Amino acid sequence: MSIPREQLENAVAKAREASPARKFEQSFDLVINLRELDMNKPDNRVNVRVQLPNSIGGRKVLVFASGDLALRSRRAGADAVIEPAELDQLATDKKAAKKRLADYDVFVAEAPMMPTVGRVAGPILGPRGKMPTPVPPQAPIDNIIERERRMVVLRSSDKPFVHCIIGKENMSDEDVAQNIEAVITNVTEATKRGFANIKTVFLKLTMGDSVKVY
Repeated sequence: MSIPREQLENAVAKAREASPARKFEQSFDLVINLRELDMNKPDNRVNVRVQLPNSIGGRKVLVFASGDLALRSRRAGADAVIEPAELDQLATDKKAAKKRLADYDVFVAEAPMMPTVGRVAGPILGPRGKMPTPVPPQAPIDNIIERERRMVVLRSSDKPFVHCIIGKENMSDEDVAQNIEAVITNVTEATKRGFANIKTVFLKLTMGDSVKVY
């Protein structure tokens, strides 16, 4: 079973109508409530990364890298690059490390740096479900950064729901609907009974009222 695309697009349109105009660009937030799953059992929890078909924009990428990969990351448009010397400094100041990482949505790390990245950034990013994606030093970082900008993380923890940003106000209804479809598909694949484990789906703009999708 799946939700018809037309139904998803109608929900997007209704979410727009349910939100007053603002002086900033709002985000579409999606909430999927789950049922008939004992969330106290870790194997029932949802923890998946979803590459959206349409970029939602505004997602800031930070890359931990050295040498050539650091240079190519900057050229590829990474929002920030942390090299080994800075990482070593952050290792001595947890407060500074937390502040440095606070404004970024997606993290990528050169594989040889992962042990240090894990020690310094792991306690900060792990609980947020934003641990860096490791990549080899010769990786095509431009493609990886573009891919990671489309990535959302769905985590239910011990609560029976997942939520994520699914789009921006300037996107078309069709593009937002396609992103919703991708997330629902991945949630059904991550649960034992698939679509039967989905109780309700709600959509809203940042400052708007929730609209029931399903």
